[in-house]
Amino acid sequence: MATKNDDFAPFPVKDQLPGVQFCVSSSPNWPEGIVLGFQHYIVMLGATVIIPSILVPLMGGGDVEKAEVINTVLFVSGINTLLQSLFGSRLPVVIGASYAYVIPALYITFSYRFTYYLHPHLRFEETMRAIQGALIIASICHMIMGFFGLWRILVRFLTPLSAAPLVILTGVGLVAFAFPQLARCIEVGLPALIILIILSQYLPHLFKCKRSICEQFAVLFTIAIVWAYAEILTAAGAYDKRPDNTQLSCRTDRSGLISASPWVRVPYPLQWGRPSFHGSDAFAMMAATYVAIVETTGSFIAASRFGSATHIPPSVLSRGIGWQGIGVLLDGLFGTATGSTALVENTGLLGLTKVGSRRVVQISAGFMIFFSIFGKFGAVLASIPLPIFAAVYCVLFAYVASAGLGLLQFCNLNSFRTKFILGFSIFIGLSVAQYFTEYLFISGRGPVHTRTSAFNVIMQVIFSSAATVGIMAAFLLDCTHSYGHASVRRDSGRHWWEKFIVYHTDTRTEEFYALPYNLNRFFPSF
Repeated sequence: MATKNDDFAPFPVKDQLPGVQFCVSSSPNWPEGIVLGFQHYIVMLGATVIIPSILVPLMGGGDVEKAEVINTVLFVSGINTLLQSLFGSRLPVVIGASYAYVIPALYITFSYRFTYYLHPHLRFEETMRAIQGALIIASICHMIMGFFGLWRILVRFLTPLSAAPLVILTGVGLVAFAFPQLARCIEVGLPALIILIILSQYLPHLFKCKRSICEQFAVLFTIAIVWAYAEILTAAGAYDKRPDNTQLSCRTDRSGLISASPWVRVPYPLQWGRPSFHGSDAFAMMAATYVAIVETTGSFIAASRFGSATHIPPSVLSRGIGWQGIGVLLDGLFGTATGSTALVENTGLLGLTKVGSRRVVQISAGFMIFFSIFGKFGAVLASIPLPIFAAVYCVLFAYVASAGLGLLQFCNLNSFRTKFILGFSIFIGLSVAQYFTEYLFISGRGPVHTRTSAFNVIMQVIFSSAATVGIMAAFLLDCTHSYGHASVRRDSGRHWWEKFIVYHTDTRTEEFYALPYNLNRFFPSF
């Protein structure tokens, strides 16, 4: 029985998150793992459908082209997820389509040189080839940052204090894709949010069970219930006289994917033709790869916490970034119209389910590849109304942000230096990103409008990312503010992470991050 003094004792600091059902290196039984993997596949469908739905119509494509691009994104995402979990960071992260590449893709799409193509399909193919060329060039810089250790050098200086704003803003920075999208169909999105919270947070405690089915499969149950509810509303004619935007968000029969998807089709490299290369396109896409690297770093740190692993060593993180660059190269070769990143929503799902198993994510990669080849079956699931996904994001993005807050246990929160760096970096990250995004939507161009359009896009891409702005501010302040003062090392929590800077310093590192098949002999981490 706890004494009265124990009530005021601080909670102990934990290198590894307790209470996780399955850590990175452990696995559930196969039936449970398959269902959990399918749940990860369902969660990643949101970004997979949203990004091609934005880009493909503007590029000149119709429902057929949109379905083919979505299947291509799924196929490449499955391959990239397997590569990342086997040879990259070894963390249970899902690699999928990134919103960071949308602005450069739109910049290429609206390029003046494509106005000469009057036939929509021809314009779609030429635009896709230009995006492919830009992705291929950008992927080279991405791989250099990872495999040549440049990113490792930078992240060696990360402390819990500077990493906390990065992880927090990795989750919070995507707020525009959560409740604002849910509100497009409030009668579908809001019930989904309420049901998900009840299933995942309240029912497990009411049943008093150690491993609740409701908790682990809450997302699947929520989507199934609300999707059926949306089907009933659609069949009953509830949206027949509503505006087109409402029908597009709420109805279950407006995506156009089921009729446009082929029964069987295997995506292949250069399926749209030979890529074309333009310098300005490549520079704009390089900015997106930098943002994707930053946001992926935040997801890696969060995934290592939710997987109950030790802090990810800089060499392993850099290795994961290098393999992500290979993923962007595959995006360019196959023609996905966007690059790759570690999906924040799937990282949040690790926290919701308390299952951080690497095998579960590898199973989900199998579902991605299967449904990308058998398009009709995948199209049925991809027709789930997007407000349902937005409701799920409200919870999953919050979990990622909470992982960033958890890093503050390593810091001295009574230090005014800590308070300033933490508060300012989060505030300036949100504020600057909001300003650049609102300016773009209101005026149709970014606040930086020089004569060099590629430079304007680069600035827009970088400063539209809250996580990127936040980590730049936190990193700079943490490395320079009160530099050399005796208390800085402990206040920022650097002493907690020093043992993970070098790969072999902590004996637990090998368990979570070692390459399979004893490949560490040939590709050692330092």
